[in-house]
Amino acid sequence: MSAAGCKRYFALKVAYDGTHFHGFQKQPGLRTVQGVLEACLTSLTRGACPVQGAGRTDAGVHAKGQVVSFCCGDWPIPVDRVVPALNGALPKDIAVLAAAEVPPGFHPRYDAVCKVYRYTIFRRAVRCPLARLYAFHFPGHLDVARLAEAMDLLVGRHDFRAFQNTGRPVKSAVRTLFTCRVQEDGDFLHLWFAADGFLYQMVRIIVGTLLEIGRGRLAPAVIDEALKSGERRLLGPTVPPHGLCLEEVHYRQELFTGSGEERCL
Repeated sequence: MSAAGCKRYFALKVAYDGTHFHGFQKQPGLRTVQGVLEACLTSLTRGACPVQGAGRTDAGVHAKGQVVSFCCGDWPIPVDRVVPALNGALPKDIAVLAAAEVPPGFHPRYDAVCKVYRYTIFRRAVRCPLARLYAFHFPGHLDVARLAEAMDLLVGRHDFRAFQNTGRPVKSAVRTLFTCRVQEDGDFLHLWFAADGFLYQMVRIIVGTLLEIGRGRLAPAVIDEALKSGERRLLGPTVPPHGLCLEEVHYRQELFTGSGEERCL
């Protein structure tokens, strides 16, 4: 929809199971989060509603707190009815948790000040079928203290060009990693990352490197070496996408205050 045709601007907090999506970004002939949301909105508003997302999650990556925005024409619906209206039309593997009207200039990606991702690892020797879609099965020995030591080296403002895969060129690979921590929960290990932005597959490369450090195949010092040199070859593999979840996106002003926001798990 052209800017001239936009009369109302909305932000949505969205959760989805990424298993059967080919990522967030719309691609011809493929089922994507953006494509499904746009089709649903077009049907409800009877007009084109291009959707922007805070993060372009890859195929298989999940979200509990993705934020998207869209504009529409004169859609005569109270904002508190947007969530039930959309959820009544969306498929079961995606849900809208909150909705709010926003100013015309709002952009969910460029206005975000912090994004939070979590990567989940299942450590038991025997795999668990119920965890297979949401956690990476890693049964080998893992020195969690050594892994945590390496995580501390990542915190701060760095050039993370070594921690990206090719495919999405960027002007600058400098990012600020605010938080990088490990959480043990029984057979599960959760690795948390909060930053002002992430490069293509950055978290998955970090996790692959941390696992190599935790199993003794790489030294923690490789983190500093890679940050200084920008050499991807120094680091570990890119772990599978299904252990990754976009947990939250933060803005300078809370978007959904008083909007009846729901939580996903």
